[in-house]
Amino acid sequence: MVYSICCKLKIVCRNLKDGLIKAMKVVKIKKRDKSRYKSSKSLGDIGLSKLTLHKLDWLEWLTIGLSIWFVLYPYPSYKLLLIILLIIPIFGILLNGLDKPSLASLVDIKLDNKKRTVYDVADFINVAAWAILIRLLWDYKFDDFYSWIIPGIAGSFFTLAVLFSTHKLITENYQDKIWIYASVILNIILYSFAGVYAINCAFDNSKPENYTPTVLVKTIDKYRYRGRDRTNYEVTITPWGRYKKHQIVATNASYYNSIKEGDRISITLKNGLLGIPFIDRKENPLYK
Repeated sequence: MVYSICCKLKIVCRNLKDGLIKAMKVVKIKKRDKSRYKSSKSLGDIGLSKLTLHKLDWLEWLTIGLSIWFVLYPYPSYKLLLIILLIIPIFGILLNGLDKPSLASLVDIKLDNKKRTVYDVADFINVAAWAILIRLLWDYKFDDFYSWIIPGIAGSFFTLAVLFSTHKLITENYQDKIWIYASVILNIILYSFAGVYAINCAFDNSKPENYTPTVLVKTIDKYRYRGRDRTNYEVTITPWGRYKKHQIVATNASYYNSIKEGDRISITLKNGLLGIPFIDRKENPLYK
């Protein structure tokens, strides 16, 4: 009986101790500033709780849903979905910036299961950017990667101008301030480059240029990767367009089997709305 009572008292004392420790940790957390975001000296003071809060959860869920639709099967509303996904990040930045909050309001900082710091930028920016980029890379192929750089930089300057005109610099005492800046700016740049590429390809009305190179060599390369058998189908073709040397192109099995060495194949090149040459994969089975 006495032993049972002692055990219960011991448990109560332990719970009181744990409660006092948690209360002391809570006291250490500074009060929210005028932007209503928490700040602290270190991530360890608040464990897995968020340092910053997204105010636009509804927009994030909308972005995720539209992004899944656009990546998996964007038809019959390809251009409409693309336009919406291009608008959402700018709209989200403007809406989030109505009260001129800190840039930190666009990032959640937390620890993953391995106690590593994770910087989660607002989904209406990074999810939209990745969805646009992935879908566009599936549908179109660069002919000249370097022609993408200048329009991409111009788009980045525009989006960053919108960002910094609607958000204040980080004044909170974050230990991870540099990483917050880096995560936001890099995701803005990703969105800008993806958006420029999307506008260039999806809304292009330029007259296509047709080329007919000759198939020189067909090659099948079999190998193992991560325990699985892989097969690459490659075709070597004669110079065409801006290419001055023979070009080796990886293609799909179906098209590989439909051609033979010595055949002349058709390649259609478009100049792009913003001057970034590209190949539409739907019109060029070699690049599907």
